[in-house]
Amino acid sequence: MLSWALAFLIIALIAGALGLSGIAGAATNIAWILFVVGLVLALIFLITGRRPPV
Repeated sequence: MLSWALAFLIIALIAGALGLSGIAGAATNIAWILFVVGLVLALIFLITGRRPPV
């Protein structure tokens, strides 16, 4: 999940550098949402003691 957030963040940075503000804004929002969801899942797994499959 966090790797997808990083990928969308990189897309947003590249789009922002090229002046594509609409795409950069959308990619930034997607990256933020995926980052928050990844953190919430990580905290849930940490609290419950479950480990994701390898």
